[in-house]
Amino acid sequence: MSITLTGTYENMDAVRNTLDDLISTGIDREKVFVDKEHTQIKVMIPQTIQREVTEILNRHNPTEMH
Repeated sequence: MSITLTGTYENMDAVRNTLDDLISTGIDREKVFVDKEHTQIKVMIPQTIQREVTEILNRHNPTEMH
C-alpha cells in the first residue's frame, strides 16, 4: 500500500536539500513532488519505508509534517 508523506519547510533551500537527500538514498525522483508555492515536499512511497523517509524529512527541520 502506498502513502504520501508531506513536509512543509521554511524556505526552498531546505526543500532542495531534502530532495537531494531523498534521491541520494534511492527514492525514485518520479515519486517526489516539490510544491514551490507552499515550500513543501510530497513523497509517494510504500508503507514499508515510511520510517526511513520520515527520518529524512525530519532531518531538515520541517515546520509541519503529515
